[in-house]
Amino acid sequence: MQVVILAAGRGKRMKGLTRATTKPMLKIKGKPILEHKLNALPKKIKEVIFIVGYRNEDILNHFKRYFGGRRIIYVFQTNLNGTGGALHLARSVLKDKFLVMMGDDLYHKKDLAEIIKHDVAIMGYEVSDPSLFGVIRTNGNGTMADVIEKPKNSRCKLARQHRYASPHDSRQRVWRAKHCGLANTGVYVLNKKFFDYELAPIGAGEFGLPQTLAKMAKDHEVKVLQARAWHPIGNPEDLKEAEKVLSKFV
Repeated sequence: MQVVILAAGRGKRMKGLTRATTKPMLKIKGKPILEHKLNALPKKIKEVIFIVGYRNEDILNHFKRYFGGRRIIYVFQTNLNGTGGALHLARSVLKDKFLVMMGDDLYHKKDLAEIIKHDVAIMGYEVSDPSLFGVIRTNGNGTMADVIEKPKNSRCKLARQHRYASPHDSRQRVWRAKHCGLANTGVYVLNKKFFDYELAPIGAGEFGLPQTLAKMAKDHEVKVLQARAWHPIGNPEDLKEAEKVLSKFV
């Protein structure tokens, strides 16, 4: 199985930290963010596709063509036209089913192992202030209905319970409740049917992957899973906090 890791942006909110390197190569306890991500991948992932752009040589020089027993493929994104646009650049090297994740967030090993059991899926995480994130709306059967970018109603009451996909399978945590506090973590399992749908524009010349997936969800079931842990890294404070919470992701 393959994974696509979106790692083309500079990360301007990191300020001076990304003058000398790209954001996904900033270090947490001596290792680049991207290396921590590769260490969290399930063994079933045999091939890594990096979408690279700003200071891509830093990523190429560190991971080369093989890393940790996995083959590495590089796809270059010169026009930063959103997550949807980035994924489309990898279309020719993708096989039928693949994992997608962001290059600058920390994800839990067990969450990644769980989501790849599904044909098409998206990972969410319950947050206290939904207005800061893209929020997943669900159907009553635990599938994706839509994604709302930074909803204004941030005081909504969050659902506190989840139900299992089957009364006989307590290992699989699938979010059932309709609520507005489940943030999109940027982890997806997709197949090549995704490319049958026209990319959804989100403004400023960018195209959104989750917004395009919402189109696909009208025709195909997209499972919504709740993450055990998620640490987005958007600014220097998040990077410092990652040093403290890294042990939660191993």
